[in-house]
Amino acid sequence: MKSNLGSRRIVLLGCGHTNAHILKMWRMQPIPDVELICISNFPVATYSGMFPGVLAGQYRKEEMEIDLVRLCNSVGVRLIIDNVTGIDHSNQKIVFSERGELDFDLLSIGIGSQPSFKNVTVSSENRLVPIKPMQTFLSRVDSHLEKFSSSSDERRISAEAGKQSIPKIAIVGGGVGSIEIAFCLDQRLRSRNTVNFQIELITSSDRVGHQLLASTQSRIQKKLSARKIQVRTDSRVSEIGDGMLTFSDGSTSSYDLMIWGTNASAPPLLAELGLATDPNGFIQIRPTLQTITSENVFSVGDTASLVDSPTPKAGVYAVRQGPVLWRNLNHRLRSEPLESWHPQDKFLKLINLGDGTAIGEYRQFSFQGMGAWTLKNRIDSKFMAMYQNYHSSSMEQPDKSPMSIRCLGCGGKIGAEILSAVLKDLDIPHHPDVILGLDHPDDAAVIRTHDNQVTITTDFFASPLNDPYLTGQIAALNAASDLYVMGAQPGVALAMVQLPTGHPRGQIRLMRELMAGSLHEIRRMGATIAGGHSIEGPQLTIGFTFFGRQIVPPKTKGGLQPGDHLVLTKPLGTGVLLAAAMRSQLKGEFYQPLIHTMLQPNSIVLELMKQSLISTATDVTGFGFAGHLLEMLNASKLSARLELGKIPLLAGFEALSEQGIESTLTPQNRAGVESQIIVNSELRKKAAFNALFDPQTCGGLLLSVPEKLLANVEKQLQILGCEQIAVVGRITEQTDGKSELIVI
Repeated sequence: MKSNLGSRRIVLLGCGHTNAHILKMWRMQPIPDVELICISNFPVATYSGMFPGVLAGQYRKEEMEIDLVRLCNSVGVRLIIDNVTGIDHSNQKIVFSERGELDFDLLSIGIGSQPSFKNVTVSSENRLVPIKPMQTFLSRVDSHLEKFSSSSDERRISAEAGKQSIPKIAIVGGGVGSIEIAFCLDQRLRSRNTVNFQIELITSSDRVGHQLLASTQSRIQKKLSARKIQVRTDSRVSEIGDGMLTFSDGSTSSYDLMIWGTNASAPPLLAELGLATDPNGFIQIRPTLQTITSENVFSVGDTASLVDSPTPKAGVYAVRQGPVLWRNLNHRLRSEPLESWHPQDKFLKLINLGDGTAIGEYRQFSFQGMGAWTLKNRIDSKFMAMYQNYHSSSMEQPDKSPMSIRCLGCGGKIGAEILSAVLKDLDIPHHPDVILGLDHPDDAAVIRTHDNQVTITTDFFASPLNDPYLTGQIAALNAASDLYVMGAQPGVALAMVQLPTGHPRGQIRLMRELMAGSLHEIRRMGATIAGGHSIEGPQLTIGFTFFGRQIVPPKTKGGLQPGDHLVLTKPLGTGVLLAAAMRSQLKGEFYQPLIHTMLQPNSIVLELMKQSLISTATDVTGFGFAGHLLEMLNASKLSARLELGKIPLLAGFEALSEQGIESTLTPQNRAGVESQIIVNSELRKKAAFNALFDPQTCGGLLLSVPEKLLANVEKQLQILGCEQIAVVGRITEQTDGKSELIVI
């Protein structure tokens, strides 16, 4: 992927309203000689202004989301999805829970806030659903709402018996956000024809919306009464139990669902960052948005608290801070005076009622109706449109021709036909130290060293990701995989790296992260790096030559046995998903499952070999599932029957395939083996059939397992942490002296 190796680096920690503005501006005018990195816990960011509307069914969930995976890729910004644990201020480094530290020159922290549980004892979280994180709120709430429907018969029987049966939902908090949740959740339940339910809005104040005008409060109260939403005032929760709230006066009340949306409190992380905070735990900032602790660290949105004049926690302030932050980051890089942010005194407030109307307030006026909703919808939709443009930056429109966007990762391999044609024409000399080499190609070579032997393999690729740490992890796992399937334990590695051209400081930073990621995995293998070579070039490329110690005798590709079951340990589809990522078309929801799959090591195969549970194995990589399986079939002089419906696919593969996205290596993979595949026209149209030719980066294991050992293998794979096991076919005898793959 494209890297911007500038001499300086800006890091955005969190992607709320203010930091998102920096991404928008980067699309229009990236700062020369500067690298921008965004860190987030989630692959998407949510817009709180549209959140109640999504709950009410007025918008699709995607309409309130900023897809950070697509946005960052489209504007040339690196995205890191990980948990930050602290900041090393003396060295200006960000510390993570898993990966290595990250240097920064300027840092902007905007991780928002969360509902407060101050002075509340939480005895059980069984029926408790905090509003944040908003990214997961809908799924968490719906899992509880489904229980209302599933238990409807039981509730009817209870009602006939004279018992209380109406589901009760508590929404704790009397601010604008909680009011909107009450109205919009009511609308969601009505639209689903949930027959009997009761929503109760609970506030510790003497009235809901106590910071609003009296006229606005009156409109809200009338609407609550009309919708039969109960209000409980002057009630401060002291304890949360399993379906039970206890209040400070000692009274209790039972609920089927308790939604927590109280006043904003500081996320626990802020206390770990070594920055000065206010009494409520929020980072203290100057009017320039710089923290009072460090002039190179900024803080924005709900995360920040202006010294001497803190503002309420509201998204409108964060939005207005965006342009000031952008200009001040530029000023700071140029050592110029910074400008001050002045929070607005009055701003428009619009409360979504979930039914196509809204209540509005501006200065000393309040209003209500469809016009208020239309205004809110127009403002919110216009705001989101600025951050949902995932096309490549206008500054660098890429050539869209097929030859221009070559797939990276294992999808960047030379096709099998080309490789075999070249090898056939070469006169490769024989050497007695080569026990298993190119005369009988396999996953790795076996070499004699004096009185012993060593298994050797090498693999490298151009990085398909814009995160060098992840790239290093995947490169190490991908290269070592061939040793595992040959029954060898990785011991020593030689690194091969091509760094993109750029400023030396940027290159050093990239190389440090790249090798830190590699070493993270190599250490887990019990191996080490002994050396290597690096050069400059047009794009980031990395690989390793691994030397391994043979643990069990090598199980070559020719070891299949008739009647064996074919077991696949990972879903297919990385080629298509990585191709989509290169085009900024990979949705955030599909990104993390992709990364998670690629980071699962194939070392589990060694244990199966030690226990003699498999006939042979290979890893599914660049030549695709069909290519690698047919290599085994040809070497064993056997055939196979493959059940297409049992092939597991990565989330997003089918949808992306329907859009016409595929790896540039796929046509060559298909052409190389199609003459040996028997399949009917209907199955040929299936996405799973296309997946058979999709080049895999860090693909799974393809195991050949005897019938009597299948149950034991499945059990062992589960014990070893294999998350997805699929028995996809059987090995059969050849017909007419030809190896075939019969797809059924």
